[in-house]
Amino acid sequence: MSGFWIALAAGTVFLLVFSWFSSIRENRLHGYPRFFAFEGVFVLILLNLRSWFRDPFSPRQILSWILMLSSLAAVSAGFLTLRRHGRAEGNFEKTTRIVDRGIYGRIRHPMYASLIFLAAGVFLKDVRAVPAVVLAVVTAAALAAARLDEREMTARFGAAYADYMKRTKRFIPFLW
Repeated sequence: MSGFWIALAAGTVFLLVFSWFSSIRENRLHGYPRFFAFEGVFVLILLNLRSWFRDPFSPRQILSWILMLSSLAAVSAGFLTLRRHGRAEGNFEKTTRIVDRGIYGRIRHPMYASLIFLAAGVFLKDVRAVPAVVLAVVTAAALAAARLDEREMTARFGAAYADYMKRTKRFIPFLW
């Protein structure tokens, strides 16, 4: 079990440094809950690592892999679309225009959605009470980050972003 704590400490330090340099030091408030979403996913991976390949063809494990692959698809599509159409100032996510093409034409936060999908997929590897609480924390943190990001984008782009929010869902097309 000491390996768990060493990995947790090392991963947490890495995520703190990453969060600091990617958003927090620039006073972009969505970086704080985003850190907790990343940390929660990391904790879920550590908690369920031993169950990763147990009973690989059960419906639960298949659903787990589908969610994790969906996570990879969402983050990849989001990242590539931002890079291609965002005209970023420095950091790729600090765009100079509203990106409403590709995956962003359906949902506003594919990268936060990917964290939720990844957390749900990892949770399904070994369904227990503590990981369920961590999954709830990841979901709440991603939602908080998305809301703060929306406030930042509304302040930056005004009515055009408010209109974009009316046309798209937050995480899942047509649903949420």
